[in-house]
Amino acid sequence: MTDTAIPDPDGWRLAHTGHWLRLALERFDARVMEIMTRHTGVPLALSNLAARGQVGAAHIHITRHLATDGSRLTDLARRAGMSKQAMGTLVDQCEAWGMVTRAADLADARARQVRFTATGRAWLGAYRQAVEQAELELRQAIGDEVATVVSIGLEAYSGR
Repeated sequence: MTDTAIPDPDGWRLAHTGHWLRLALERFDARVMEIMTRHTGVPLALSNLAARGQVGAAHIHITRHLATDGSRLTDLARRAGMSKQAMGTLVDQCEAWGMVTRAADLADARARQVRFTATGRAWLGAYRQAVEQAELELRQAIGDEVATVVSIGLEAYSGR
């Protein structure tokens, strides 16, 4: 009797580009957060929060999408692809941690701007270096040429 593997008719659900993209993003973000926990430029309180898993992928939306000169909550939520309410919760947490502050919007007295604090700018600078380190590690893992092709392809596919 021959031992042959029976093909999994549902195997496609775990073997497609979207699945690999999700896993790759999770790995990349986890590596960035790991680097952030030990980065000397990260304020100690934030480093401890990151090390304990309190700063997560959702909080990174603020790091990625908050304009350096500030953003309205609605604009920040739109750029991050989140509801205003969900983004408001994240901003509340980041404000409690000292990363961001809310200030009057000089262009519209009814609106408020979310802005990085000095602590938040230190976090942002460390985040940039952590992303650069994670990208370097990715290039070392898959090769510079493949990494370049992947980046170009993903940029084109994302419509940016």
